[in-house]
Amino acid sequence: MRVILFVKDQEQGLRQIDDRDWDSAMIASLEHVNYLTVQGQEYQTLEGKLNLDAGQLELLVVRMNHQTL
Repeated sequence: MRVILFVKDQEQGLRQIDDRDWDSAMIASLEHVNYLTVQGQEYQTLEGKLNLDAGQLELLVVRMNHQTL
């Protein structure tokens, strides 16, 4: 399934940071995780929306103040 990540910040509002296909195991893991790492930056997941019209899952995240290794 196609998953789109949107980051919410005070400076730029909402902006898309990632767009890729996830397998069913990755989607199922959302039940157990609160944080994602994209391009070395950690984000906290806030909420998700299943967009049936577009056939995609949209996740809203906020950037954490530290980078992962």
